[in-house]
Amino acid sequence: MTRYLLAVNFQPGVIDTPMDRWEPAEVQAHLDHYTALNDELRASGELVGGEILAGPDVAKIVTSDGGAPMVTAGPFAEIAEWVAGYQIVEVPSEARALEIAARVSAVPGPGGVPLQQPVVVREIVEDSPSDPETMGSYLEQVRGAQA
Repeated sequence: MTRYLLAVNFQPGVIDTPMDRWEPAEVQAHLDHYTALNDELRASGELVGGEILAGPDVAKIVTSDGGAPMVTAGPFAEIAEWVAGYQIVEVPSEARALEIAARVSAVPGPGGVPLQQPVVVREIVEDSPSDPETMGSYLEQVRGAQA
């Protein structure tokens, strides 16, 4: 079984109306969609974890040279780039991860219209690089994917 991260940001999909302008019943239907999907994935054993994240306005960036850390406010990205939340699923194939991501993407918006919200799907690396050779192989693979 392979684990995948399904990340959702604040990109609106096909609906431009901000959620704070939706009817309360539309917001509830949106939330109920996630609850039902997560309950189903928990019952099947496919949901490993997931969380909704606080907004980047309360995020901190930490840098350190080994001494006292420097902590600054941020990041200051556009709202569409903010990660809103994520799920980690453990599934037998990438195809199943993509199937689940499609269900996340179809979360309802105003009028029950599926948002078609973009969902980032990334395989979780099980064997982290632990020496220069495996790190080099990992970086080569990442660079190859960018080409």
